[in-house]
Amino acid sequence: MSGLCEGRICVVTGAGRGIGREHALMLASEGARVIVNDLGGSVDGTGGETGPAQQVVDEISAMGGEAAANTDDCSDWEGAQRLINQAVETFGGLDAVVNNAGILRDRVLANMTEEEWDAVIKVHLKGTFAPARWATAYWRERSKAGETNDARIINTSSVSGLYGNPGQTNYGAAKMGIAAFTIIAAQEVHRYGVTVNAIAPGALTRMTENLGGMGSLEGDARDRMHPRWIAPICAWLASTESAPVTGRVFEASGQVLGIAESWHRGPTVEPVEDPKLLGPLVKQLMADARPNADMQGADTTGPGKPTAY
Repeated sequence: MSGLCEGRICVVTGAGRGIGREHALMLASEGARVIVNDLGGSVDGTGGETGPAQQVVDEISAMGGEAAANTDDCSDWEGAQRLINQAVETFGGLDAVVNNAGILRDRVLANMTEEEWDAVIKVHLKGTFAPARWATAYWRERSKAGETNDARIINTSSVSGLYGNPGQTNYGAAKMGIAAFTIIAAQEVHRYGVTVNAIAPGALTRMTENLGGMGSLEGDARDRMHPRWIAPICAWLASTESAPVTGRVFEASGQVLGIAESWHRGPTVEPVEDPKLLGPLVKQLMADARPNADMQGADTTGPGKPTAY
């Protein structure tokens, strides 16, 4: 097989189903050799089975590609190291890590348990950090040895984190954290020949089918939310063509492909030392500030608009 990612060696976490599966299949169809990582757990992260990862490997093999299954927990320190090592040992190197694994434990803040918070933060944030850390260590050692890298870290954020979605303080905090991780890591690893970007996908999967009427979509609307629409930007980012692009978060679905612009300083006033003087100043700042974004990335116009001071 040949294509945009010909000869590239890629790791994809959470690749047994949904968006991760489409990433792995697309990368393989473009010529990459893929480590398909998936615990085989449920949406909330419980349980596990080897089937989903191996099924994707079998699909890739059937279309003439090369892949190997991995069922390590990517949010476990040693598991993440084994995952990265498997790519190097199986295929002789590593060119891209796609951090896609995730779970949901949705709950409004007043009812959320410590375990629901910890589980989501661990899978998303540590499950992004740990593989990225071991991959970066591998690329750094190559750089120190005088070898060159043209490598990629591709993370998975979410509009729930970028723009906010009630009932998902744990998930949204993790996904906004991943966006910040992406921006900062991109600045650190550029010296090793590595870029870091993120994708904020919109797709109908088992994780989203019960959210906001997603499961009831029909016809073209349903097709436009198929996870296959996310895979092209992942494959492009994993390719050598994307070398000039780093530190960016791409929104991707069958409805839009765009870049989410990070925080910028808005209106300012002269600071004061007396807090009793702040009321009118904050009122002016609120009047001049752009509203927060809604889930479509547009200015909020309904209830909760921050200019309602």
